[in-house]
Amino acid sequence: MNEQYFIYSDKEIEYLKKKDKKLGLAIERIGLIKRKINPDVFASLIESIVGQQISTKAAETVNSRLLAIAGKLTPEEISKLELDQIQKCGMSLRKAGYIKGIADAAINGAVEFDKLHMLENNEIIRKLSSLNGVGEWTAEMLLIFSLQRPDVVSYKDLAIRRGIMKLYGLKELSKDKFVRYKKRYSPWGSVASLYLWAISAQ
Repeated sequence: MNEQYFIYSDKEIEYLKKKDKKLGLAIERIGLIKRKINPDVFASLIESIVGQQISTKAAETVNSRLLAIAGKLTPEEISKLELDQIQKCGMSLRKAGYIKGIADAAINGAVEFDKLHMLENNEIIRKLSSLNGVGEWTAEMLLIFSLQRPDVVSYKDLAIRRGIMKLYGLKELSKDKFVRYKKRYSPWGSVASLYLWAISAQ
């Protein structure tokens, strides 16, 4: 399968540079950022549950084991597996339960994954957060890296907050101040997020 990346262009970059000089300079310094996306929201969510609180390398191993026993990450294939089969891929029983629960929610229509792209961001966050094991941050990451929503800046993301503080030389960042920056980056907050992560990592 061809790898896909979050799509953005000069239009978004020029807008952010115009709105924020400091961010603009950082964007010029960092250059183009390529971040992989997975347009399959269900599979993406399962992979992010697996990856919670473990290293990227460990998550890759567990995900490949899960894929090997399921054949493909679909609600139907996951629901055929027993809890202990999922657990033996290298995760806790609780995580295995979350994964089974998400597959059940997809099958019984509690969350219609194939229709999520038709909803507003807040509605998607509300629906996904109703699932056990899925919080607001996980839902926001899916908005960016699965649904490619253009205007997501997550207050729950520590690295995003750290990136903002580093960029503007702040010792602390209140929620109100965060919201002001978020509004400044709108409607291309997701592109700003890509650069804030890069700034945070430097």
